[in-house]
Amino acid sequence: MTRYQTIASLFAFATTAFALQTLPGLAFSSEAQQMCTGDAMRLCSSEIPDIPRIRACMVRNKANVSPGCRAVMDREAAAAAAARKREATAQ
Repeated sequence: MTRYQTIASLFAFATTAFALQTLPGLAFSSEAQQMCTGDAMRLCSSEIPDIPRIRACMVRNKANVSPGCRAVMDREAAAAAAARKREATAQ
């Protein structure tokens, strides 16, 4: 691997890690970041650094992500749906 490829790979990894943890409404937990960063790099690197596009890409490619990442995505989606339901009933 050339020096340029190494730097580009590290930049892409850092950007993905940052994207997966910023903006609370779009963020993944630290567990999701740990479990899904490799999948995000493999499946959605073309979407970096656009956070909403990375998230949409991950959801679109859910069938292709690792089992650990899929489990975290399912758990976080269920928690978000429950939170929305609580907010709706509170209003």
